[in-house]
Amino acid sequence: MLIYPDTFTDDARTILLHARAHAGRLGHAHNGGEHFLLALAAAGLPVSAVLRENGVTAEGVEEEIVRLEGLGPAAGLFASLDTGALAAVGVDPGAMRDRIEASFGPDALAQARQATQVKPRRPSGLPVGPVGRWRIRRHVRHMAPPAPVPPAPPGLYQAVGPRPAGHAPTDPDAWDAVSQSIHEMMIRHHARVQAEHVALAFTAMTTGLVPTILSALGTSAPALRAAIVERGWPAG
Repeated sequence: MLIYPDTFTDDARTILLHARAHAGRLGHAHNGGEHFLLALAAAGLPVSAVLRENGVTAEGVEEEIVRLEGLGPAAGLFASLDTGALAAVGVDPGAMRDRIEASFGPDALAQARQATQVKPRRPSGLPVGPVGRWRIRRHVRHMAPPAPVPPAPPGLYQAVGPRPAGHAPTDPDAWDAVSQSIHEMMIRHHARVQAEHVALAFTAMTTGLVPTILSALGTSAPALRAAIVERGWPAG
């Protein structure tokens, strides 16, 4: 299955692009599921209101991201840690990060991440190879231009110094969220991925920081999923 540019509605596409903007603002050299969640919670969409009614506010999500990862390009080193398990044995990732930087310098973690960076895997639905790229180009020629995306909300924090250079790679858990949102669309026989499908994808995630953030904000995945489904979907 190929993912064409109009697979996502304008609202869903805005969430994906705003996630990248939030990651850059926080100085993160990766684009993770936590940034997708922040973009969705900060949006002025009906499903965003459902998240906020269940305690998943943009402020709360961003506070948890900064608490768990910090600011700057080294944050990705802590994104894949099981922070819940670490907390159970008395390990604070924030304190661990501060001690490492105090011992080895403020750039130590950023350099370590760059040295260990691996190419993230893509979900099977994304096009690869020359045939897939040719089909995408042919499809684009016959589709209407996408609507312009408004700027992302400013948020609470701003990393100091220059932003990470180049295109921030998307973490595997973020690719999983994209794949799961497509699955949510398909099982409901909808035409395109909507923001609601992206929100439902978060309730099915078991890796990355999203489950930890939802738990810290006092909501459960089943309760959040039920609230999203109950609110329904807009046309499209």
